[in-house]
Amino acid sequence: VQLQASGGGLVQAGGSLRLSCVASGLAFSNYNMGWFRQAPGTEREFVSAITWDSDSEYYADSVKGRFTTSRDNAKNTVYLQMNSLKPEDTAVYYCAAAFPKYSGIYYYVEGHVYDYWGQGTLVTVSS
Repeated sequence: VQLQASGGGLVQAGGSLRLSCVASGLAFSNYNMGWFRQAPGTEREFVSAITWDSDSEYYADSVKGRFTTSRDNAKNTVYLQMNSLKPEDTAVYYCAAAFPKYSGIYYYVEGHVYDYWGQGTLVTVSS
């Protein structure tokens, strides 16, 4: 299984980026997908999650209203559209896949429920 995240880079505060994560080696359309991030010297934190059928999405309070996650099961890809970026959004962003063991999307804020992780893509937001 591989989860390949891309789309990171350097952007000014207030700008936008779209991250992509392409999955291979798994039945992508059967998996819930999540985005997490980790800034230097901090613990990994939840950003967003989306169910296998795009029926439900869930966001961390810190990104709600600015970030949107979506997926294209035909392309085995999940996206994270990030708008109104702030310097505190600077981090390595990781995508992860979870077989839906739990019925509520809110369970997927926890990293331990995920089965597979990507390698991360760096987002740097300058002030």
